[in-house]
Amino acid sequence: MKKVLVLGAGLVTGPHVHYLLKVPDFHITVASRTLKKARALVRGHANGTAVQLDVSDETQVRKLIGKSDVAVSMLPYVHHPLVARVCIELKKDMVTTSYVSDAMEALDGQAIEAGVLILNEVGVDPGTDHMSALRVIHRIQKDGGTVVKFTSYCGGLPAPESNTNPLGYKFSWSPRGVLLAGKNAARWREEGKEVTVPGEELFDHHWPVPIEGLGEFEGYPNRNSLPYAEIYGIPDARTIFRGTLRYPGWCETMRTLVGSGWLDEERIDLGHLTFKALTLKLLGASTDDVREEAITRLNMKAGSYAFKNVEWLGLFSDDPLPIKEGSPFDVIAARMLDRMKYDKGERDMLVMQHEFVAEYPKHREKIISTMIDYGVPHGETSMSRTVGLPAAIAVRLILQDKVKLTGVHRPVMPELYEPILSELEELGIGFAEKVEQLAG
Repeated sequence: MKKVLVLGAGLVTGPHVHYLLKVPDFHITVASRTLKKARALVRGHANGTAVQLDVSDETQVRKLIGKSDVAVSMLPYVHHPLVARVCIELKKDMVTTSYVSDAMEALDGQAIEAGVLILNEVGVDPGTDHMSALRVIHRIQKDGGTVVKFTSYCGGLPAPESNTNPLGYKFSWSPRGVLLAGKNAARWREEGKEVTVPGEELFDHHWPVPIEGLGEFEGYPNRNSLPYAEIYGIPDARTIFRGTLRYPGWCETMRTLVGSGWLDEERIDLGHLTFKALTLKLLGASTDDVREEAITRLNMKAGSYAFKNVEWLGLFSDDPLPIKEGSPFDVIAARMLDRMKYDKGERDMLVMQHEFVAEYPKHREKIISTMIDYGVPHGETSMSRTVGLPAAIAVRLILQDKVKLTGVHRPVMPELYEPILSELEELGIGFAEKVEQLAG
């Protein structure tokens, strides 16, 4: 019997575990700091075990990995290098859904020498974005074409009927992850010119993105797009851009939160402050008129979208802070999670769209490839399915000896992306394509 260790039992882990529990001759151990969460995922399945784990206890981590054939880290990304080092030492394969960090990349040689596969970025974004893009890119190249423009957007959002708060967003995964992503600097190539935006200016750069069947969204840059010229094998592309999708107005609100200091991570004395008092403190206000101070110091208009949203979040209110210790970032994350949760029965939605412009010897064409996936009312979220299922399929392929790679990898080769995408389509997660012939 093949043994899988799943480290972590967070919001996106359920479909991953449930898929693997259905594979014959697989035994799944779910290890979590909170034993109750691990037990809830295993559901008493005969081939499942729930254990409690403090990931800082390296002895216990080593013991659990040693008993397994593959370790899946659904932990926060900062823990992945520890898990990877233990997996390499014990000659066990590893799967994560997180970006390849510098620390993980540095383990490539050791993993190859040990004959171990460390497969990263096999969730949705990153993950399905790579796989679905490369399926089209490789097809274009096989047909003799060159990709000269590539843009890609992804967003996890409330389904239209569940979009019931002014910010147009609800949390289907960690609020810290959502907010931290909004602090990243961004780089991309646009018509041959490199563009760099510092993190504090990220939300100054946004534009409309139409999605057929859903309407117009707001797109803004996602991290550094430039390495994908090499990763995707499209060095001649004049435009390479990866972005995030939100409902219109998100960027204006987030720009205000950044400008007012609400995303600062330095711990401060929260004492018995209210939201109003903390807002005034962050603004360096000289009066106690919080609305007027916000208008003056942030150059806001009283009736603006951002002003109304900040007011809706209660940042001008006399409500007590939800925590007594921490940073402004910790406070706003807790507040947003409290006010921006999905109600029972509401659906989330995952939208991903790629646009390619390809040049062939005798013609040019534009390809738009779009995935729209919805969560199940009173069931699994789209976010958890689209993150967890690609990783679960990858684990199955590895344990069934259908993947022969060693070293630190992303799922950018056909032997990985073809079977994963095919099975996702069988599970109802797929792309629709539109092709338009271009002049010239």
